[in-house]
Amino acid sequence: MSDFALPAGHPCFAGHFPGRPLVPGVVLLDAVFTAIAGAGHGAVARLRHAKFIAPVGPEEAVAIVLQSPAPGRIGFRCHCRGALVLSGEAELA
Repeated sequence: MSDFALPAGHPCFAGHFPGRPLVPGVVLLDAVFTAIAGAGHGAVARLRHAKFIAPVGPEEAVAIVLQSPAPGRIGFRCHCRGALVLSGEAELA
C-alpha cells in the first residue's frame, strides 16, 4: 500500500476548478503508476480500465492498494476519507 497527498499550492489545482479545487484524474493515475513501479511491478504498458468514483481535494490523503488479478496485470484501488475514489486495472510492460 502506498499513500500520497497533494499540497493546496500544487500547480495541478490552478483552474481545476476555481472555488472547489480537485485533483485531476491524470494526476491520480500518475500516482498509481508510480506506486506500481515502486512496488517492483515495472512499468504500465496499457490502462485496461479506470473508474473515478469520488473527487479528491487538496491535502486529502489517498491510499493506493495494489493486487495481482492475473499474470501481467495489476489491479488498483484508491481510498480517501474511508471511501473508494478510484479503481481499475492495468497491463504491465
